[in-house]
Amino acid sequence: MRNKFTSIIMFLIIILIICVVIFFGNILWKEWKSIQEIAELEGVRTIITSDEATISEDIKTPQIIENPFDEIKDGDSSNQKIDYNNVKIEKYFYNQLDEYSKTIYKAFESNKENMKTGTYKVELGSSFSELLGKENGQDELGKYYQSAIEAYTYDNPDVFYLSPNKMYLNIETTTRGRKTTYYVYVNSGNQENYLIDEFSSQEQINQAIKKLEQVKKYIIQNKTGNTYDDIKMVHDYLIANIEYDSTISKDNIYNIYGALINGEAVCEGYARAFKYLMDGLEIPCTLVIGTGRNSEGNTENHAWNYVLLNNNWYAIDATWDDPVVTGVGWVSQATRYKYFLKGANDMNIDHQPNGRFTEGGKLFTYPEISNDNF
Repeated sequence: MRNKFTSIIMFLIIILIICVVIFFGNILWKEWKSIQEIAELEGVRTIITSDEATISEDIKTPQIIENPFDEIKDGDSSNQKIDYNNVKIEKYFYNQLDEYSKTIYKAFESNKENMKTGTYKVELGSSFSELLGKENGQDELGKYYQSAIEAYTYDNPDVFYLSPNKMYLNIETTTRGRKTTYYVYVNSGNQENYLIDEFSSQEQINQAIKKLEQVKKYIIQNKTGNTYDDIKMVHDYLIANIEYDSTISKDNIYNIYGALINGEAVCEGYARAFKYLMDGLEIPCTLVIGTGRNSEGNTENHAWNYVLLNNNWYAIDATWDDPVVTGVGWVSQATRYKYFLKGANDMNIDHQPNGRFTEGGKLFTYPEISNDNF
């Protein structure tokens, strides 16, 4: 009887020891996983860390020439009335423009097909004559032009082939008696064209657009109708199909062609591609530029997105959800979604948006994102 009692006691002690081992083993396992996660994050970089010259190339905001009015001409010019009032646009940055800038934006939108030639003369007509007749009118028009072309390129990632730095604003003056009329147009000035260096003809551009539309068609065909799932699908597609370009020397790395066709891009390419596909799914989305503080504590120019879900705006940074592995390691699911549908409380810790795209340019505003994550 005593031996039986002793056996029972020993059995219970063994069970207790096993339970204690399992309990503490589970704690040690979680701790080891945590250490591994930290090691993993240290083994990847969320944005390239390179010299200042390279970093400054991450965001290429459109700029007008220093003196866009160096081709003011006297003589006969067309008095043709150019009217873009029938052009209806409902886009995020466009809606923040004043009427003069909206007219210029509408001119670009109306002539999108023609501008693929890179040499087409975008006519704005004499609608700015009253403004140009005022003191400092030319400087004011320059600001309106700059705001318009900034809003246009940030609202429309599909015009990846345009190079705003090659686009010139021209004014022709016609004086008859006491009346002076100013005729305004945009062309390539003394440049061969106003296309980016990677494209030289309308045919090349149309071929590129055809490829891009195939990608967009694939995304649209696979949409679920559930906004969350569709946003996640695009986020995952970009991460699976784009490699971050650390060389900053390859073609099209700042635009949607490099991101979606070549499969290589920097942060601006990721962000423009995300917006392009969101536009295809008709999910409201904006491009955001500003600065990001990476895992090494360095602050650099950066680009990401805000997207609308269930009547709230959230932030998504597809670039930083696709970190570059610098050593032996792997990327966990937690890392893949670290910047997916984040609210201000988390996102603004290391992301600071800046609505002034160029020095001295218009200060645009972004949607106010939710404080909390989705």
